[in-house]
Amino acid sequence: MQNIPRISLISKINTLSLRQILLIIKSMSETELLLVSKSEGCTIYTIQFLSKSESEFENFYNRFKSNAEYNPDLMRIVAFINKIADIGAMERFFRPEGKINDRVCALPVIQSKLRLYCLRLSDRILVLGNGGIKKSRSYNEDEELNGYVLTLQKFERLVREGEKNGTILITTNTIETDENFNI
Repeated sequence: MQNIPRISLISKINTLSLRQILLIIKSMSETELLLVSKSEGCTIYTIQFLSKSESEFENFYNRFKSNAEYNPDLMRIVAFINKIADIGAMERFFRPEGKINDRVCALPVIQSKLRLYCLRLSDRILVLGNGGIKKSRSYNEDEELNGYVLTLQKFERLVREGEKNGTILITTNTIETDENFNI
């Protein structure tokens, strides 16, 4: 008889711990869309995980801005982003990545040691993700880079679902939503 209450108490503790773990995991994956810049050429956004202090693009930028080896590649990517803001997210600025049915792409198209993964929704809307050092032939051979691409693929699926159910409105050059996303 003494084992029954003890087992019951242990299962309650384990259930509570599982709930806490699930809440932690959910908060780690909850994101919001942040506006980076809006101009005539293109509106540029990035993703912010609510559990982190930096957006995905800020994280990418801050990792390489003081690195003497990778800073020149980072500055080329920043120059591309500035050009995109001015004239639009034309297809020619991006390296196709991801799967055939998604809009994940990478900067830059020129030879570079760095890759920044993006979601090109149109010529006038771009979502900047994260990226890193290209050490393998393709992104999916590198666990870190593959994770950044998967994040953008999941985000794109959520945007498409939001468009269908009316929680997201995409205009010519904006994404309008009050929703957070669980990636």
